[in-house]
Amino acid sequence: MPEARPSRSSPRLRGRKKRIAVIDIGSNSIRLVVFEGLRRVPTPLFNEKVICGLGRGLNESGRLSEDGVALALPNLARFARMARSMPVDRLELLATAAVREAENGPEFMAEVERLCGQPVTVLSGEEEARISSLGVVAGTPDADGVMGDLGGGSLELVALNDGELGSSVTLPLGPLRLIDAAKGDLARAEKVIDEQLATVDWLPEIRGRSFYAVGGAWRALARIHMSQNNYPLRVIHGYALQRRDGEQMLDLLSHLGRRSLARIPDVTRRRLETIPYAALLLGRVMAICKPEQLVWSSFGLREGFLFDQLPRRERAKDPLLEAVSEFAIREGRFGDIGEDLTSWTDALFPDEKPHWRRLRNAACHLSDFAWREHPDYRAAHAFTRILHHPFSGLDHPGRAFLAYAVFTRYGGRLEDEAGDQVLALLGAKGRRRARILGLAVRLAFTLSAGTRDLLHKTGLTYNDGRLQLVLPDDGSVPHGEAVDRRFNALVEAAEARGGLIQGP
Repeated sequence: MPEARPSRSSPRLRGRKKRIAVIDIGSNSIRLVVFEGLRRVPTPLFNEKVICGLGRGLNESGRLSEDGVALALPNLARFARMARSMPVDRLELLATAAVREAENGPEFMAEVERLCGQPVTVLSGEEEARISSLGVVAGTPDADGVMGDLGGGSLELVALNDGELGSSVTLPLGPLRLIDAAKGDLARAEKVIDEQLATVDWLPEIRGRSFYAVGGAWRALARIHMSQNNYPLRVIHGYALQRRDGEQMLDLLSHLGRRSLARIPDVTRRRLETIPYAALLLGRVMAICKPEQLVWSSFGLREGFLFDQLPRRERAKDPLLEAVSEFAIREGRFGDIGEDLTSWTDALFPDEKPHWRRLRNAACHLSDFAWREHPDYRAAHAFTRILHHPFSGLDHPGRAFLAYAVFTRYGGRLEDEAGDQVLALLGAKGRRRARILGLAVRLAFTLSAGTRDLLHKTGLTYNDGRLQLVLPDDGSVPHGEAVDRRFNALVEAAEARGGLIQGP
């Protein structure tokens, strides 16, 4: 492949490409994630996990599972070799509940360090809770309610107040622990859960806010719900359910037997045993804190570990706007003109609330990334890619807004049921705003060919229901048939009267 051209790079991207590998040694699984660098929006270059069950039987034996250790050690050595071959500048090994509590945890760590040639950092329960909650904040900066990070051996709960960390607790309530304690009896497991949750006196204070679910077992619940309800997206981050819908799902899954679960396509064999316990635990937590909604976060311990190392000014940046701007720098033809397009379309959206302006700004940054595609497929490619790209700081209606706005910018027309299902996430108001924005940006590119100089010579005014296109009178930006056609489409979508102004 040809090398990237220097002109397409950005000073703010240079110097942050040092790859960081994080190996997370959990009670149920081990995972290697290699990140592109230490930055506000960490891009995973590689991600692989192995479910080992290190914490299975820990309650009774006080030791790591022999089978789990036998499976984990060669895979951890493999992970370390793979990471160094990529290559990475830093390799971090983080261990959580099972390793820190097991009698043979130090012996296991010593062998891991010998095989990997790298020290293992064993996180305390308090540190694990703090870092996991930072991961949620990294992906959802205004998170408000409580984060729950469910591992195989423990549950971390942290209060979140508009992105600020509050009270926290670590409880011995991972699915593997519950399986051991309950001996297959869900009623007994429920009693164990309730006894532990009763010690957390601040949980009821979260009522009416959000619960942010983190961890593989809880992500599996989201996948099941998406599949069973033919949900149009398969993106875990930002997936949300109202409390009543969440409670119904959790009640059902906590009572399904192994055979019934095995018939669900999205349930892996290794999750069959833990899903009922994960669902029961989440249901009991929600019964106490009564959140308005249940929200899933794909950001957790590993992302929080990186976020914790960023300077304060980097942590304060908007993850969505950072991501789309960097996306535009890499993919755009003439650099990132997202801010220019946002200003150019301001007149169309008077009295716009910050939430909508932020989405409009993001869509403008993304408006020129599909230019390499065949013209007949640009709209569809842009729509699909935005829907499934791992953006953070974005809920699913917002994702649908961005996809539809850029789809419209490329002249797309939705003609299938799947597209309509996605747009149903937006509602009539959001759909109309996205279409108007997409048509305006399409007009802007027709006028300017995506160049900043030509765009700045033009403008839009919108007063008393009259939308006017302002062009220079020196002919440097001629309007022509294509301009007229696209301006008229915008006027019609905005339900306005149109006009053309030419002046100095």
